[in-house]
Amino acid sequence: MDKLHYERANDFDRAWLNFELDLPLRPTSDGKANPFYVNRPENPLSELKDALLAPFYKPPKFFFSGHRGCGKSTELLHLLGDQEIQKKYWPINFSIRQDADIIDLDFRDVLLAIGGRLFREYRQAGGELPDHLLKELDGWKGKIEQEIETIKEGRISTSIGADVDAFFVNAGLRMKLEPATRVEIRQTFEKDITGLIAVINAISSAIYAKEGRYPLVLIDDLDKPELEKARAIFHDHREIMTQPSCAIVYTVSSALFYSKEFDAIRDQAIFLPNINLFSRFYNRLSDEDISQPGHRTLKKFIDLRMSSSLIDGKALRLAIEYSGGVFREMARIMRTSIGRARRRKASLIEVEDIEWSAAEIRNEYRRILDREDIKLLRLINKTKRLEYVDRLRPLLQLLAILEYRDVDNWCDIHPVLRKLIDG
Repeated sequence: MDKLHYERANDFDRAWLNFELDLPLRPTSDGKANPFYVNRPENPLSELKDALLAPFYKPPKFFFSGHRGCGKSTELLHLLGDQEIQKKYWPINFSIRQDADIIDLDFRDVLLAIGGRLFREYRQAGGELPDHLLKELDGWKGKIEQEIETIKEGRISTSIGADVDAFFVNAGLRMKLEPATRVEIRQTFEKDITGLIAVINAISSAIYAKEGRYPLVLIDDLDKPELEKARAIFHDHREIMTQPSCAIVYTVSSALFYSKEFDAIRDQAIFLPNINLFSRFYNRLSDEDISQPGHRTLKKFIDLRMSSSLIDGKALRLAIEYSGGVFREMARIMRTSIGRARRRKASLIEVEDIEWSAAEIRNEYRRILDREDIKLLRLINKTKRLEYVDRLRPLLQLLAILEYRDVDNWCDIHPVLRKLIDG
């Protein structure tokens, strides 16, 4: 794989790469923010950072959420490189996708991933854990393997762990890829979940003793499982998920924030809203209600990645408005428009390219929205009111409805859908 380069584009080839939808914006090797990182107005991440830097008796746990494409992964990576955070914590960031099956995810899978990642990444970073801890972990590993073999004779051979490193790697891999093995390992941990937590705590304490910094685990993609899985992990087993003696930031499905079970995490929850481009009751024929900070933020998002000489000014403004203040939608509109301009053999992205991109998104929604959805979208377009309705949650998940916050939170329909509901 080619190394990623974060260079401002002066041609469509480079621009196409720069608007890759899942482009990871990791901090630079010297700890500075990624060249493409854009700090949003009144960034809720500052609230999360401040809470992590505040004094505590027990390492804190936070539940971080936001709508699909709003920039959660980018903000976690930015937090990972923050100098104040690194001074207080020994931080790691990983995606749960790498260690578990997100379609069939269980709280025990997450805890095993936390323990395994702390152990492996600390050792890979050159950290040395005391011999007595390694012996304790090796003994724990042996008990787990013996219990699993008792549950299902011969299902897992002793090759699962020649040492503790291999155990965490292989157990995690089999949890992810082998459903039968997954059931057996979960049954084992069900009998002794306190043992697994004790392992996490022992590793965390050893890291703190060596580094003088608390381990901080930033787990991405935990917002991907369906609502029922999220409820089972963060509502039904909330007490267990807050037991590890390391600081943890869990990403959580935004659907959980629109359910009654949200009460279980509300005191430690931080939500990353979309970027306001307009005030709540704006007149699209007037510029008075435009949110200048929001527009400047999205304009900077484009300017950092692509020269302004590649896009017409009116097309730029239209692209920002069609994005709805969602970074991933902005990248999608730009990439689709770049592709169309290339096919036209043009040297400039024009309004027609942006309109074509918007139509592509609108056509996707046309396939999946029914009459009742359209009726609700028309109501939301008129009232901008965010209130509990069963139909609202899936439309928020689809980004057909977008949430915003001023003092109060409110919502609006995705801008590309106005032509659909007016039709």
